[in-house]
Amino acid sequence: MNPAPTPPPPQPRPPPPLHPEPVGTFGLIVIGDEILSGKRADKHLPKIIELLGARGLSLGWAEYVGDSPARITAALQRAFTSGDVVFSTGGIGATPDDHTRQCAARALGVDLALHPEAAGLIRERMQDIAREQGKPYEPDRSDNAHRLNMGVFPVGAEIIPNPYNKIPGFSCYPQSGLSVAGPSLGAKAPPGGSEPHAVGERGGIHFVPGFPVMAWPMIEWVLDTLYPHRFAAGAWLEQSVIVFGAMEATLTPLMEAIERDHPLVKVFSLPSVDHPQYGRHIELGVKGGPVAVAHAWPALLQGLTAFDCQLGPELVRN
Repeated sequence: MNPAPTPPPPQPRPPPPLHPEPVGTFGLIVIGDEILSGKRADKHLPKIIELLGARGLSLGWAEYVGDSPARITAALQRAFTSGDVVFSTGGIGATPDDHTRQCAARALGVDLALHPEAAGLIRERMQDIAREQGKPYEPDRSDNAHRLNMGVFPVGAEIIPNPYNKIPGFSCYPQSGLSVAGPSLGAKAPPGGSEPHAVGERGGIHFVPGFPVMAWPMIEWVLDTLYPHRFAAGAWLEQSVIVFGAMEATLTPLMEAIERDHPLVKVFSLPSVDHPQYGRHIELGVKGGPVAVAHAWPALLQGLTAFDCQLGPELVRN
């Protein structure tokens, strides 16, 4: 009897990426001259961080863009090709300085068209206003006809329900060549919004108004309807220590060594010169998955013993 062939030796696993991003990177685009001019302070960035953090998610990047069609289009093109899940706030109204809807269509290379569900919701809103004012609803009146422009979206868009005043936002999902791959326009929708689709595994841009009272519940709806499978409470951890009497340049070799020896974490250093509680200090820490942080954290503390510095409180965030 011939001996059984010797199985081939197991192949070594490829090394993990140095800094793996969390599954489904989230981004934010804030549009409007009023933000860049200082007429209005942006409230979206901290709120988005809060909404994502409550679901175990984190914001990967943010961008501010003024009311320039060329710049908006370029920003949206970058976002569409990134594969990220992006929220875009502002510029979806129907006044001359609102360019976002048109720029989204241009970035995708598709036409604009009146979305039938959006048109129905906008007409409902106009009827509500007429009823509140004790006046008859006149659908053909010029201002009412103009309001329908707020429902003109890139072809293939899916609506985002607006619980504040029914005027919807919209979502677009690109495929190769930046073509829209959204749901069927004829799909049956639940009251006040479009039917959820299995889009959570691909990136797209979700467009909402600039008004926080409208934008924030709409963003929550998108997260809870389209991306609940990405929620990962407790899957991201930051652990840090307040360091007194050290310079960042002195600590850099230690930071590089931690990242080299523990490739699943990121090392961060946040210096401060006038902190109200700690004064001049450096907050030095690691962030990543809980298991990876648990391995890297003792190594960071041990490495700090080689420096002539004083350690303050330890901080944990998740």
